[in-house]
Amino acid sequence: MSDKSATIITQDAARVLHAFGEEVTILLDCERTGGALTMWTEITPRGGGPPPHYHLNDDESFHVLEGRVAFLLSGEWHEVGPGGAAFMPRGVVHTFKNVGDQPSRMLLTTTPSGFEKFFAHCAAEFAKPGGPDMSRIIEIGVEHGIHFVQ
Repeated sequence: MSDKSATIITQDAARVLHAFGEEVTILLDCERTGGALTMWTEITPRGGGPPPHYHLNDDESFHVLEGRVAFLLSGEWHEVGPGGAAFMPRGVVHTFKNVGDQPSRMLLTTTPSGFEKFFAHCAAEFAKPGGPDMSRIIEIGVEHGIHFVQ
């Protein structure tokens, strides 16, 4: 028998954040999973996606639910449609881009948890009048073990 706490969350109890032009709905976070993982859905506008980056502290998995998403890995783009998935272990430079003509929707997970803190800090920066200070976004990334590359 496990001494770990289980959790169930409904969509209306999830936290919605906005940054990088994306809408992120945090379903499971550090608090709810005891630090095991973060799980969220992400709606990315046509042509949207983050700059190339890598994570020092977490592995990231992607499951495309709607739309067409291209993933950059080892300098090559790989397009994935609904039902497809990708896994990017810590230390691997990657990014994704919505290459469809409609918003894409994905289910993402990072292990262990913590990504939600990075995204919440970025969302606060993006919500500032006049938009985000991108040098501060880079600093927030470094604080959370996420490094943007050129």
